Amino acid sequence: MDGFVPWPDELAERYRRLGLWEGLTIGAMVERTAKRLPDKVAVVSGEQRLRYAELVERSRRLALGFARAGLARGERVVLQLPNSVDFVLAYLALQWIGAVPVMALRPHRQAEVRHFIRASGAVAYIVPDVVSGFDFREMAAQMQREFPALRWVAVAGEAGEGQRTLASMTEAALPIADVEAALAPLAPNPGDVCTMLLSGGTTSLNKLIPRTHDDYVLNARACGAVADLAEDAVFMAILPLGHNYNLASPGMLATFHAGGTMVLTKGTTPEEVFALVERERVTLIAAVVPLITAWLNSDVPARHDLSSLRVVQNGGARLAPELRRRLREQLHCTPQEVYGTAEGLINMTRLTDPDDRLLESSGAPVLDEDEIRVVDDEGREVPDGETGELVTRGPYTIRGYYDAPEKNREAFLPGGWYRMGDIVRKQGRTVYTEGRRKDLINRGGEKISCDEVENLIFAHPAVKAVALVAMPDPVFGEKACAFVVPKDGQTLDLPGLVAFLRQQQIASFKLPERLELVTALPQSPVGKILKRELRERLIATMQTQAPT
Repeated sequence: MDGFVPWPDELAERYRRLGLWEGLTIGAMVERTAKRLPDKVAVVSGEQRLRYAELVERSRRLALGFARAGLARGERVVLQLPNSVDFVLAYLALQWIGAVPVMALRPHRQAEVRHFIRASGAVAYIVPDVVSGFDFREMAAQMQREFPALRWVAVAGEAGEGQRTLASMTEAALPIADVEAALAPLAPNPGDVCTMLLSGGTTSLNKLIPRTHDDYVLNARACGAVADLAEDAVFMAILPLGHNYNLASPGMLATFHAGGTMVLTKGTTPEEVFALVERERVTLIAAVVPLITAWLNSDVPARHDLSSLRVVQNGGARLAPELRRRLREQLHCTPQEVYGTAEGLINMTRLTDPDDRLLESSGAPVLDEDEIRVVDDEGREVPDGETGELVTRGPYTIRGYYDAPEKNREAFLPGGWYRMGDIVRKQGRTVYTEGRRKDLINRGGEKISCDEVENLIFAHPAVKAVALVAMPDPVFGEKACAFVVPKDGQTLDLPGLVAFLRQQQIASFKLPERLELVTALPQSPVGKILKRELRERLIATMQTQAPT
């Protein structure tokens, strides 16, 4: 695929020789489990229960429909579905024919989707009909008008004008043997790109992360091993499956690799989550700080039988040690920190770690072959215990973003070392996160690019200058605060700013949640805005306003 940066040949051969790359596509991995456990329940969603044999057959029938609609190996498809059986079937269907899903998230709107289509060269777009009052079909129709290269839009549910339903694209009439025979020549190679994830994005819009079948199967397998996933695992997927964390770290794909069951839930309240834990005998939940905080502050978990629950994982933002202790004490399970990146490296605490690592650290790489270094601003490795930027390379860490040579020069050091952008210290192989190198707000695991939002705020007619900074929040960790210098004679309030930004059709989690009007932004002698000073000023202001 043009724009894909492969691993050097000698490394690729070494990874195959060591058995790290198994030579399996994602489809073949799921098929292997289905042959071993055909009648095992693979997916639970409400009253739907999909066995592994059904999962393979139904996704293959949809794959043939995609192929007959003109979709070919290597072509990209923007996939924007909520957690559902439709998501699972569509994702696997694309894998059978070597098409590449670009993993858009439900909150993304026109600005982001437009970028994904343009940057990936997508030829198709898969959406739900209406979710939480938002009509995705209308947004898809707008994309069809703007991008003639979009051959079709498929809708999970009722299609709009000029669109198709996933149900209508599913080849239902042919015997399954004929479906398999038709798909066989279309199968991808294990070294092909299988999925395009989205970068956290410290630049204006997300970069595309190309993951191959070889490396992504390994990613899932290694994370699943550290989470002790086996056939008896019942994994609850609450967060978006389009996230690397919930898709393969360990997530859905590691569950399928092990032969476990994935339970989907639309709700996140304690009532919804823990009733389902009890009913389905859930063993593992992948969560984030805001969810965990809400659960621990609720009396609902104590009213349910949670004896099946072994592990609650936390990803996206560091979980405070006190909350990890409370998980163990209140839910009687093991907290497991998952710290990594969609670009590759995943660190996880081990379930048998001593308390100093289990409760305090961000874990260690899931593979011995993951290389990690902590370096200073000049790229020189620093001794253990000293802080610096974490850099990494390995058999499931990409060698470059898709079709982004300039970004790759910034993000990668000589020798293929990927710059994580995080400031850490390490002891041996155990990593302790300290902060971020680049300008990014982490709102409960959702990454907000300051550059992107600042650029949109600058378009407001009342704005002269703006700086977006992180403000501390007890639930989400961080939220966005906009410092704005109004133009002479102009003023602005937060509702007005939010309304303006909503018109720009960006995801709602990116909206500022506080506005500070100032006469000037502090600058260094060379004109750089001193955001650290703004953050310090903001924290001091918030402390004086805090109730006593």
